[in-house]
Amino acid sequence: MVFGVIVLFAVAALCVVLGLVIWKKQKINLVHSYHYANVRERDKPAYCKQIGISLLVIAGGVALDGAAVLLRRDSLGITLMMVGIVGGLFIMHKAQKKYNGGWFG
Repeated sequence: MVFGVIVLFAVAALCVVLGLVIWKKQKINLVHSYHYANVRERDKPAYCKQIGISLLVIAGGVALDGAAVLLRRDSLGITLMMVGIVGGLFIMHKAQKKYNGGWFG
């Protein structure tokens, strides 16, 4: 149980760091090149912001799952994690469709 919680919080922390770096530092190169191949130069700040926010939403869901496991509320944790992952992927999908024309350009 403890190892699982540590892994969940480590994954959440990694997503937070990547999300903030992509969003605030606009490091678009951390995203695979075919995901931003058609993003215009003027749209890169908005694209980076949405991708960064989507990673932060995913991180929130994973962190809440870790907290729920600590509180022995496993089913609630899984639900919260899935909401975070689906919500983050939804935001990411909107950004991909709007700025890149789709997931693979």
